[in-house]
Amino acid sequence: MQAAGRGPADGRQDRGLTLPGPAPGPALGDIERVFRAEYGRAVAVLTRVFGDIDTAEDAVQDAFAEAARRWPSAGLPPSPAGWIITTARNRAIDRLRREAARDAKQGQAALLHEQDDSAEEGPVRDDRLRLIFTCCHPALGTAARVALTLRLLGGLTTAEIAHAFLVPEPTMAQRLVRAKAKIRDAGIPYRVPAEADLPARLSGVLAVVYLIFNEGYTASSGDQLARADLCAEAIRLGRLLARLMPDEPEVLGLLALMLLTESRRAARTSPDGALVLLADQDRSRWDRALIAEGRALVRQCLRRGQPGPYQIQAAINAVHSDAPLAAATDWEQILRLYDQLLVVAPSPVVALNRAVAVAELDGPAAALALVDDLDSSNLDRYYLFHAIRADLLRRLGRRAEADAAYDTAITQTGNAAERAHLALAKQQLSQPDGVAEGERQERGDRGPGIVDPESPGSSPSDDEGRRRA
Repeated sequence: MQAAGRGPADGRQDRGLTLPGPAPGPALGDIERVFRAEYGRAVAVLTRVFGDIDTAEDAVQDAFAEAARRWPSAGLPPSPAGWIITTARNRAIDRLRREAARDAKQGQAALLHEQDDSAEEGPVRDDRLRLIFTCCHPALGTAARVALTLRLLGGLTTAEIAHAFLVPEPTMAQRLVRAKAKIRDAGIPYRVPAEADLPARLSGVLAVVYLIFNEGYTASSGDQLARADLCAEAIRLGRLLARLMPDEPEVLGLLALMLLTESRRAARTSPDGALVLLADQDRSRWDRALIAEGRALVRQCLRRGQPGPYQIQAAINAVHSDAPLAAATDWEQILRLYDQLLVVAPSPVVALNRAVAVAELDGPAAALALVDDLDSSNLDRYYLFHAIRADLLRRLGRRAEADAAYDTAITQTGNAAERAHLALAKQQLSQPDGVAEGERQERGDRGPGIVDPESPGSSPSDDEGRRRA
C-alpha cells in the first residue's frame, strides 16, 4: 500500500507504507484498511485546522508513515482515526515551527500551539462535506474534480489515479497540482454551500461519484471490461455521502443505483473475460445482499415522493433485479419509468435507452423509428447509439445496414471486451438465418445483441442499451 502523497510534478514522491518485518501487531492489510477508511476524514479535519490542502496532505501522509512504523509492534490504538489526526496535527505544527523564519508561518504555528489539542477529530461531518464540495467546485474542470475526489477523499495515489484513467503519472500529478493551485489562488471557499445553492452543487458532487463508478464498471479503454477498485471506491464515497446527507433523496438514489448495478458484476464476464449479456447471465451469481440493500433504498426514496434522475434509474435497476429470468422482466414498468425520466431529466441518451425498452414491447421496427428520429449530431460519437441501431437493424433483417452500424460502433469504443462482443455480433450477421435463429432460441434471447456492460452511463441516465440485447 502507498500513502497518498504528491507525484513527481511537484518534487515529491508518493511514499510507500512498508512494515519492518514480521510482528505480532496489525498486518499491512489492517493498516491499509485504516488508510482507505480514514485518509479522507483526516485530510478534511487537517484542512480545516491549517486552511491549506497541501499542508493537510503532507501531515496526514507523515502520520500514516509513522503508523506503518509503530503499529506493527505496538498494535492498533483504541482510536486509529484520532491517533492519525493528532499525530498529523503535531507533525504539521513541528514543520511550521521549523519554517518559522517567515513571519506568516511563525504566526500560524503560534496560533495552532494556542488552540485546544483535545478536539482531535473535530466536527468530522462538516469537515468531510466541506472537502467534498471543495473538490467538486464548479470552477474546476470535470477531470480535476474526479482526480481530487479520488485523491483527497479516497486516498488514492497519483499513480493509481493515473492508471485508472490511462494517463501518464506526470500528467495526473500536474492536473492535481493545478487543481489545488486554482483552489488556493481563486480563493475557492472550503465550506458546504448555502441551502439555496445546495441542489445545484450537490448534483455536481453526485456526477463526480457517478463518473468514477462508470469508469470502474465499464472501463473507457483497456483490455479489462471493469475496474473493481474504482467501483468499490465510488460505492464507498456514495455510502459516505449517504451518512453525511441522509435527507437528500438523490444521494440515496445514486447509492441504490450503484449497489443494484454492482450486484451483477460477477456475472457480466465469462471465465475468459468475454462480456456476458444480461439475458445470458447466471442470476444465481448476482449479489443478493447488494440487491436487497439497493431495493430497500429505492423503497425509502419512493416513500419520500421527490423523484430525481438517480432515484428513477435505481428503480429501473430494481425492476431488472426483480426478474428471476430475463423473460420475466417487466418491460412495461421499465418503459413507464423511462417516460418519467424523460420528464425529469430529458436528454438524447435517455430517449435512446427508452427506445430499447420500446423494442422489447413493440418490436424493433417501432424502436428503430424512435432511434432514427433522434438528433444524431448529439449521439454520433456515442458508440451505443450505433450499437443499438445495429442490433435493431439486425433483428429486422437489414444486414448490410447493420454491418455498417456495427463497424462504426466498433471504432468508437476503446474497451476490448466491448469491441470483441460487437465483432462477434457483426460476424454472426453472415450466418444462415436458421443457424443464427437456432442459437438464439437455445439461449432464450434475441441474439448477440447490442452490448451489455450494464453500467448506468456517462450522464444522469441509465444506459438500457448497455444492459439488454
